Order: sequence, then structure tokens, then C-alpha cells
Amino acid sequence: MRVLALTSYPVEAAATRFRLQQLVEPLGRLGLDVEVRPLLSSAAFRGLYDRGSAGRTAWRLGRAHLRRLRDIADARRADVVLLQREAALLGPPVVELLLDVVGRRPIVLDLDDPTWVSYDSPTFGRLGRVLKWPGKADWLIDRAALVTCGSRAIVDHVEALGRPARLIPTVVDTDVFRPRPRPRPGPGPAGPPVVGWIGTHSTFPYLAGIAPALAAVAKDAEFRLLVVGAGPGATMPAGLTADQRPWALTREVADFQSLDVGLYPLADDAWGRGKSGFKAIQYLACGIPFVVSPIGATCEIGIPGTTHLEARTAAAWTEAVRALVADPALRQAMGAAGRTYTLEHHTLAQAARAMAEALRSVA
Repeated sequence: MRVLALTSYPVEAAATRFRLQQLVEPLGRLGLDVEVRPLLSSAAFRGLYDRGSAGRTAWRLGRAHLRRLRDIADARRADVVLLQREAALLGPPVVELLLDVVGRRPIVLDLDDPTWVSYDSPTFGRLGRVLKWPGKADWLIDRAALVTCGSRAIVDHVEALGRPARLIPTVVDTDVFRPRPRPRPGPGPAGPPVVGWIGTHSTFPYLAGIAPALAAVAKDAEFRLLVVGAGPGATMPAGLTADQRPWALTREVADFQSLDVGLYPLADDAWGRGKSGFKAIQYLACGIPFVVSPIGATCEIGIPGTTHLEARTAAAWTEAVRALVADPALRQAMGAAGRTYTLEHHTLAQAARAMAEALRSVA
């Protein structure tokens, strides 16, 4: 069975719950021949957020969308088309309409976020709403033979539109995302614990929202704050000093492994309630205890009090982070429990079996 998988993100994008390339091999063992074709290269994707290179970015986007014409033609040689979010990142669903009409193959749409929710882009402001084209997500849901969903909120939305949905939990490659090797014992005291956040420029406001809670912890507990992926210009408030660095695929796992405590703040809004909880899975797989806002899918990932701590208020964030910073034994126990939980509930093999069943059901 041949599957053409189209995604608007680079294959290694940090933002997607299924880096589709990692599913190719396990799906192949189940008899599915999957070819992944991203719309954008890594360089082109980074250029989207570089306002100083608008001309170059427009050229790259135009060229990428023209290449989608080949994908539309090739869809006719596939049995199923797997669409992650959309085939074209910007504009109305012209490419997707051609894919539906010309390709004439069943489409399985995979959604990791509530993409029907409009929001102002941190980079482009209200213009981002127009560029993403309001109503496109629901149009795609209506055309899909099946929607595979990263959260129950997405399932509820799809089913409310009268379309079939299937929940497939988010996973990571647990052979890649794994706990750091234990350091060799040596003389001298260990350094302060590393409290960290790994995200994107669009999710940095969530971290900024709990900055006062972190500053309160810093008044009476020593820790080092690591911030990865916040983007240029991101600043921390007075009372907090952070080691900031850009996100990089080559360093991603090492960044997670370097943490002693992870942070996963979310906003209690339609977007936050629909997210698939990908960051929680990454923390769990690497054996990192973390503090999370219990919103949406994060309420169903891990075991609160055993693999991680929950925080709903600023005071709760301060208390939870302080508890983990102060207690190495608690961190070790939670990290080990989190790793075990991931191996039981969020592996590539489990996701591949579920995705294979979904794809075969519409072929």
C-alpha cells in the first residue's frame, strides 16, 4: 500500500507532533510504503520569521507551492494521501482543492493543534490571521475521509462537524529521546539544577506568563534557567537571568537531557485546550520531571504527582518548581517514572500500528 504524506513543515520541524519521517520505517514494517514530501526546507521555514528577507522568503514560498503541482499529479499513484495540517502553509485551500479533485485519492488529515482557531501571529500580528486563511482548517476537515487527532478537543471539534475522527496519541522515538547517561561520580559539589523551557517564538508568551513565579523561586533557591527557541528579542523580566539559545535539531535531544526540571506552561484558551501535549512526551521520554499547566491533552499525559507536577496559579507554579529544585531524589524518582510511562504509552510502534489502521480503513 502506497502512501503519499504531505506536510507544510520541514521534516525535522520542532512544532509537529509526528515528524513524519520517523514513522516511515515502522509503517514500512507493517506493509505501508510512505513517502514524505515537505512544502518547505529548513532554511525556507526559518526565513518565514525573518522580516529582513521578505523578498527571498516570497520567492521560496512561490517556488515551494509550484512544486506542489508535481505532488498533486503523483497523488494519483498513491492509495492514500496523508496530510499533516495542510498541503500549503498560506492562503486559501487552492492546492488542497486540486489535490482532492485531480489526485482523486482518499485524504487522511492529521491535526496536532486546533488549527481552526485564529490567533495573532507574534511575528506578523493580525496579518497572520489572513495569511493562514480563516476557515481553511474546517474546509480540510470536511474534505477528509478521516481525521487523525492529537487531542480529544480536536476529536470533539471534528465530530461536531459530522466528520469521522480517530484519536492517536503523540509519540517520540524513544531510542532517540532517552535519559542522559548518568555522570561518573567525581570530587566536588554538583552545579545548581537546570530549569528549562524548550519551545518556539510563538509559545514564548506562555513562559513569560510564569516568569514572576520563577523569579519568586530564584529569591531563595539557586538554579540555572535555560530557554531554547524563544527567538531573537525575547527578554526575561527583572530578577531572572536566562541562558538563551536558538533551537537546533542537532542539539535538541542534548538540550532536553541537560535539564533537571522542565517547564510546560499553557494558556487556558481554545488553542491551549486543543494542543496535543507534544512537549510533555519529550520530557517524559528523556526522564525529565516537569511542571505543566493541566489544560487539554496535558491532563491525560503522565501521572500527576508521580511523573510530573501540575500548576494552575502563579503560587502553584512557584511551589512546584521550588519543590523540584530543592529535592534531587524527587526529581530522580519522577524522571524514572516518566520514562517508564512513555515506554508503555507513547512509542513509535504504537503510533505506527494506529496510523496503519487509520490509513487502511480509508484506502
